[in-house]
Amino acid sequence: MIGGRIALDRAEVAAFTDAAYSTVNHWHRHRARFGFPEGFQHDGREWFWLDDIEAFHTAHQAAKRAELTKVDRRGDSEDLIGSGAAARVLGYGSYRNLPDTLYDHPDRVEVLPDGRVRRLWFRRTVWAVADARTGRQSTGRTPGTTGARKPHPYADDLRLRAALELLNEADAAGRARRGLGVELARRLSIRQRTAQRLLSEARGAAERR
Repeated sequence: MIGGRIALDRAEVAAFTDAAYSTVNHWHRHRARFGFPEGFQHDGREWFWLDDIEAFHTAHQAAKRAELTKVDRRGDSEDLIGSGAAARVLGYGSYRNLPDTLYDHPDRVEVLPDGRVRRLWFRRTVWAVADARTGRQSTGRTPGTTGARKPHPYADDLRLRAALELLNEADAAGRARRGLGVELARRLSIRQRTAQRLLSEARGAAERR
């Protein structure tokens, strides 16, 4: 609280908007393009007013929804499909475009003979992810919860412990925190973007203690 108003630092902006820390930096660097708040200095630190971030995020999400791909709703909702098919259902050209909320939470996992992992989802799960982009209610399994906003999608994620341990290891060894996202992604076999979000939440949780 600063002067009776709630302010967030960049890590908290990332947690509030469910964006990677690097994305917040990108928004700030190109704030004239995105309409991101200017921010201000207080006690030697950079802050952003919560209501300004809320207004920015609402407008940003609306702009993103206006550019959404068309969803393919053909097929049986109980079909199990792989990452390539899931990408096509969402209208993406590559599985690399799959959102983390889908890619990191497959309904089934198969280990192939060569040791690679194959992720599978019910078609209804993919549709639910697509519906969540617009706030549409789905009859399938909707990722996350509806109603009051959760503090952060990874707030109760057990992987936060690994993120916090990595931060503590780096601090104890006097290492810079740059590059920790790559290390955490390797340890947990997850995307670097997801690892950065976990580290951001872990940093925020440590600072709030």
